[in-house]
Amino acid sequence: MAAAGVPAAHEALLRRMYEVFATDERDAFVPQCLALDVDWPNMLDGGRLRGREAVRAYWARQFAAGHPLVRLEGLGPDGLAGAVVVTVRLGVRDASGERWAGETVEHVYRFGADGLVVRMDVREGAESGSGSGSGSESSSG
Repeated sequence: MAAAGVPAAHEALLRRMYEVFATDERDAFVPQCLALDVDWPNMLDGGRLRGREAVRAYWARQFAAGHPLVRLEGLGPDGLAGAVVVTVRLGVRDASGERWAGETVEHVYRFGADGLVVRMDVREGAESGSGSGSGSESSSG
């Protein structure tokens, strides 16, 4: 299902990113999705990360602390020229199963001329109901 106003290549890349985030394919996929000097938010410590290796190390820290999940729930163009906003629901997988937050957040992606992600930002989304559910898509948090 195509997202109106989003270039097909950007949509395919983002959907694949969310698909592989919680799998062992995550590290191998980084060069296929992130620019060498990608600018990424550090949601654990604040500030920004620069570069693929910094993002890889950040994701490794997230997985060392638990099993984060991010379910893609919507995708569309953002007001920023060429940016794509992805609405996601955050969750965690533990011994009791998957637990999902009641609210969503938005991941805003900007792309370089080569089609790779050059910047990602996180902004607050909206509350939407029960906070439970089973998601089939997981992603980059």
